[in-house]
Amino acid sequence: MKKLLTIIIISLVVLVGCGSSGNFEAQTNWDVQDFSYVNQHKEDVSLEDLKGKVWLATFIFTNCETVCPPMTFNMSDIQQMLVDKGIEDYNIVAFSVDPEVDTPEKLQEYLGNYDVADESKWQLLTGYTQEDISKFAADSFKTLVKDDPNSNQVIHGVSFYLVDQNGVVVKNYNGSTEVPKEEIVIDVETLIEDGK
Repeated sequence: MKKLLTIIIISLVVLVGCGSSGNFEAQTNWDVQDFSYVNQHKEDVSLEDLKGKVWLATFIFTNCETVCPPMTFNMSDIQQMLVDKGIEDYNIVAFSVDPEVDTPEKLQEYLGNYDVADESKWQLLTGYTQEDISKFAADSFKTLVKDDPNSNQVIHGVSFYLVDQNGVVVKNYNGSTEVPKEEIVIDVETLIEDGK
């Protein structure tokens, strides 16, 4: 009986240890469609370039008067938390939903308005049509991108998306209000560890 009790205790310790070390559980399973766009440094960035690393994705535009500034602030906050934890193997990818206005120069200027901990991790992408990004957002991220017919604004979702090393969207979060920043950081860390 004592031997059996010892085995049970050891098993529980091992199980608890495994649980705390990660094993990320995906909530979605959406393949990101192949793409090759241009970033804020006028460099080509493709899905293939991002493979092998975990990335956080979002949709923004530089003339946004509502949700984009707080979303970008929240993402820069998350990056600071990643830096503070020593997590390095990730990217942050923001797709412009207003590509005709958002040139690489405008995207670089936009990012300069935020206190980002490591700009080298950011890929602000443009270089496609409005129709392309609307279809890409719907197909890859199950989200809406649509011109507002009554203004110069673009209607789009406010989610942050966690994309794994194979280019699969595995989870999404509210990126605008009540952002689960700690959860996002833990998920990024766990996904990176699981990929090692």
